[in-house]
Amino acid sequence: MENVSCYLSLITFVPLLGVLVVLFINRECPETLRWVTLVCMLIDFVLSLFVYFGFDPSIPSMQFVENHSWIQEWGISYKLGIDGISLFLVLLATFLGPILVLASWKDIIHRVKEFMICLLFLQVGMIGVFVSLDLFLFYVFWEIMLIPMYLLIGVWGNPARKLYAAIKFVLYTIVGSLLMLVAILVLYFMAGKSSGVYTFDLLKLYEFAVPIQAQFWLFLAFFLAFAIKVPMFPFHTWLPDAHTEAPTVGSVVLAAVLLKMGTYGFIRFAIPLFPNAAVDAAWWVCLLAVIGIIYGAWVAMVQVDVKRLVAFSSVSHLGFVMLGMFALTSQGVEGSILQMINHGLSTGALFLIVGMIYERRHTRLIAEFGGLSKVMPIFAVFFMVFTLSSIGLPGLNGFIGEFLILLGSFKVFTWYTVFAASGVIFAAVYMLWMFQRVMFGEITNPKNLNLKDLDVREIAVLVPILIFVVWIGIYPNTFLRPMEPSVKNFIQHVEKKRAKIIALEDEGKQTLPYVDKISLVSSVTEVRAER
Repeated sequence: MENVSCYLSLITFVPLLGVLVVLFINRECPETLRWVTLVCMLIDFVLSLFVYFGFDPSIPSMQFVENHSWIQEWGISYKLGIDGISLFLVLLATFLGPILVLASWKDIIHRVKEFMICLLFLQVGMIGVFVSLDLFLFYVFWEIMLIPMYLLIGVWGNPARKLYAAIKFVLYTIVGSLLMLVAILVLYFMAGKSSGVYTFDLLKLYEFAVPIQAQFWLFLAFFLAFAIKVPMFPFHTWLPDAHTEAPTVGSVVLAAVLLKMGTYGFIRFAIPLFPNAAVDAAWWVCLLAVIGIIYGAWVAMVQVDVKRLVAFSSVSHLGFVMLGMFALTSQGVEGSILQMINHGLSTGALFLIVGMIYERRHTRLIAEFGGLSKVMPIFAVFFMVFTLSSIGLPGLNGFIGEFLILLGSFKVFTWYTVFAASGVIFAAVYMLWMFQRVMFGEITNPKNLNLKDLDVREIAVLVPILIFVVWIGIYPNTFLRPMEPSVKNFIQHVEKKRAKIIALEDEGKQTLPYVDKISLVSSVTEVRAER
């Protein structure tokens, strides 16, 4: 199905066209800037729906593939594709695009033009990561995302510590990214020396059997890059600061989409490229995941800031995602992918809720509230549903994802799963306790007596998310069916490739070149000469 459509390119670069339009609009016309950005995001979402309805759930391989030679002499191509694993992550990004613009309508009043440009650039980077099938192209999109996110936090964040949070976010991400870049280059040269064809094509590199000794170090480099982005314990310390200091829209896009770039990286790159190392490392990766589940929940319990509480809940929820993924069972992996979507919806909605109350009171301290349900009943209903969704109430989306993860991981890591299940209880404790203190009781603070309930714009922001929260909870097959063939194909690939490499090692027929110290100083001219 190569070169049969350009839908993925359109979805990826329509926001970039939006940037070009915004550049020519006078900064003194903020309403026009907002409307142009909103229309651009809506067009992007509509285009993604064409991909969804044209997607064949019975095909486990990549669909809507676009493959064009880019830098041929280096084996770099412009290759895009989508399967059941990445389909809903792309849809999540395009679905949230218009919502982010609406959510920032009154929140962002300074430098509106620059803000909209950053938002559109961020959309390009996020979607590009999910559809790239070339490692070089993937790395370009991965790095593109970094700049607008840094600006969102550093320019429009909380004045008190926004620069600290932005710089911390960048430093953590760059360290992981550079390690991944080194691993990509090592893989490129190893595969090239083995086959004589130097390429960054991911699907071709899938077929390359990386020697077991080399797998550990390459997997470790990819692991650090993606674990920082997830973030997993103990690489999570940048996240609470970034969430707390970022503007509402920055927190939403960070929680809903950017963190999924880390979990997606594991399932698309780290595990299938280095299956032996991934399986061998599964026990300690899952151990870190369980620690993150419990630690994130315990720390969330003692937070006095609502936004910081929701931020630490992300550490806990994404621990479930990693546990299900590394169980490498169909239920675990499907639950992991679904929980990525669930977390994006539920936690993104909670950050929107916090932003709405912050616009009214300019504080996020739990002690400043109490009894809000009496003056903001519509707000209270939305807040309650998204809170229950976050803790995994049956009938809402969070329950389906967590149930599948626990079911799939119990077969492989029984005791880890038992301890991880306690995270569900802890989540109920910190979320319901927070909700009770903010929404119920008497109104003791006179500043809360005359708060306005949600307006039409704010309801329009939350209703679409609410629909999907209930939809996934009641009928998850809409989302599970398209990903099932791709998940089975992913697990079979890992098992077959792992068995192949073990057989080659055991039989002493490993003909792939392995050098104890791989040199990365090979010049481009040497690579051409080998050809």
